[in-house]
Amino acid sequence: MATGGSGARSFLADAGYGEQELDANSALMELDKGLRSGKLGEQCEAVVRFPRLFQKYPFPILINSAFLKLADVFRVGNNFLRLCVLKVTQQSEKHLEKILNVDEFVKRIFSVIHSNDPVARAITLRMLGSMASIIPGQKNAHHSIRQSLDSHDNVEVEAAIFAASHFSAQSKDFAAGICNKIGEMIQGLATPVDLKLKLIPILQHMHHDAILASNSRHLLQQLVTSYPSTKMVIVTLHTFTLLAASSLVDIPKQIQLLLQYLKNDPRKAVKRLAIQDLKFLANKTPHTWNRDNIQALCECALQTPYDSLKLGMVSVLSTLSGSISIKQYFNSPPGAISGTARYTDLIKLAQECSYHSNRGIAAHGVTVLTNIVASCQDIDPLALEKDAVFGLESLLVLSSQDSSAGAQQTLKTALSCMVKLAKCRPYLSQSVVESLLTQLHSAQDSARICLCHCLASVAMQLPVLGDGMLGDLVELYKVIGRSTTDKQQELLVALATVIFVASQKALSPEVKTVIKQQLENVSNGWTVYRIARQASRMGNHDMAQELYQSLLTQVASEHFYFWLNSLKEFSLAEQCLTQLQEDDIALALSAIADSLKSYHKGIASLTAASTPMNPLSFQCEFVKLRIDLLQSFSQLICTCNSLKTSPPPAIAATIAMASGNDLQRCGRISTQMKQSMEDFKNLATRYGDLYQSSFDADSTTLRNIEMYPEH
Repeated sequence: MATGGSGARSFLADAGYGEQELDANSALMELDKGLRSGKLGEQCEAVVRFPRLFQKYPFPILINSAFLKLADVFRVGNNFLRLCVLKVTQQSEKHLEKILNVDEFVKRIFSVIHSNDPVARAITLRMLGSMASIIPGQKNAHHSIRQSLDSHDNVEVEAAIFAASHFSAQSKDFAAGICNKIGEMIQGLATPVDLKLKLIPILQHMHHDAILASNSRHLLQQLVTSYPSTKMVIVTLHTFTLLAASSLVDIPKQIQLLLQYLKNDPRKAVKRLAIQDLKFLANKTPHTWNRDNIQALCECALQTPYDSLKLGMVSVLSTLSGSISIKQYFNSPPGAISGTARYTDLIKLAQECSYHSNRGIAAHGVTVLTNIVASCQDIDPLALEKDAVFGLESLLVLSSQDSSAGAQQTLKTALSCMVKLAKCRPYLSQSVVESLLTQLHSAQDSARICLCHCLASVAMQLPVLGDGMLGDLVELYKVIGRSTTDKQQELLVALATVIFVASQKALSPEVKTVIKQQLENVSNGWTVYRIARQASRMGNHDMAQELYQSLLTQVASEHFYFWLNSLKEFSLAEQCLTQLQEDDIALALSAIADSLKSYHKGIASLTAASTPMNPLSFQCEFVKLRIDLLQSFSQLICTCNSLKTSPPPAIAATIAMASGNDLQRCGRISTQMKQSMEDFKNLATRYGDLYQSSFDADSTTLRNIEMYPEH
């Protein structure tokens, strides 16, 4: 009785409760018990838990066994179980390529296609379509899809359309074979309009060769003129756009076609679709836009009375202004007369939109102005710079007083433009910083966080501005408030980060006192930890060490204690290295020795912080490499210094001639330098090994590891 209850509990337990203690095989066996259960509910529950199993144990052998079991359930189960297996397959699409016995898997699934039940055949077709990436050349599947397209059952036909779309994307042979049939069905009078609307999107996948793409484009051109209804035009135009983008052929013609519908078609739905597709093409192929295309879009935006359409058009221009097409727009073609009239409309539109009552339109307007200032050096910048700065300041004031999601998105756009403007026009940075500091005192907390991030970005680009903003930031930190809300905590971290950036690794005692006094009133230890991490990141290791020290008594686990203690020791070690001076060898050796002492204490704490579930292997290896690197540098300094304390003997030249090794002229330092060279080579190899073994780390971490072998 107890054994049975335990088994039922482990099977029916929540995914996060019992499965964590089970290894891969045990977990699969538990789910297999459910699959073989006589109760439909337990079978369904077992099926829907497979995606979590794949996520937790993404091993090919396990995935292969699991999918074969699911295929058996699909073969012998009812339609509801088949539908569950279909959903699992679609959710686990990225794991399908790990199936080893593909033929056996397909054989079990495909056997259901011969069922007399059209619903079972429909589910099987959708299952085959979901597996198209691993069976693109399966001729039996191709034939079944073609056959089912002629079915009299609507559910089966829709499933065949789904499968045809997926196979067309994966298989050139299938796309070439099905293209004519799809065309005949679309043009056939017997095909209902709603079915035609589902068939047309299949043509977007007919891009495998030029002839196929050309035939599909010709058919779509016929459809867009023959069927002028709104739904048909929208579906056909969108399919046309996707086909052009996939085949990378006739994209300029497609842009012209979309602009034509945007300008001439009176239906708002068609205009919105045209704008959506133009935005897609602007992101994917901005280099295919010429001056006439951009000019036509500007004219449409200037003429439309609808803000929703203007917003869409200006967003397309905003995307284009950040690409190569903006330079093509402002550059005169060969033989053309140079003048300012050619770019009047775009600038006029951007200036008009910068002060628009709609925040979204205003944000895109200032984005266009900023990108023009940043990209086009040959245009008279003074007026445009002034317009861009004034537009950004007004948008900053407007959006920083509102905590809504739309206002925050607008604010982020404006702040990105400010950072870009400060980078390309450094002489505008002071006014940008003053505007940000002014708004920082009166803005909402959510806006203040974004303002702090912007100030940090500007200060990172131009460190000279740090001293000017430090006073205002410290004063604001004093009066920021003592609320424990999430926004206040986030603001404390953001403001501290800006202060660290502005202080340029040298915090004064007064600034340290202000930060620590404010943090004493904050009961959230996580906030203190985040600020300490930012201090470490910005090179303020003495501040970080003090903050880590203050947290040691606030954790409930000894593993967390040792983790914080290791971070404290590492910060102390890095702080020792800040005392290095170029001309003082004795001080350098002393600083490295003190740093190594702290590093050895830190690695001991870090090792103690590791657990079987969280071994911290990467962290430990990285710190060991740092220790060995410092020791190698210390040895190199001693070796170089030995040239003064132990110069080559007087008979060094004779020894070199006798041994045939010219390096013996330098004395024993040559041997020591060889040893140092070997040490650094070994370090480079070990850093390379760590890089290779850390394939799942984030890109910044990998880039930092990669720098060491290079240097």
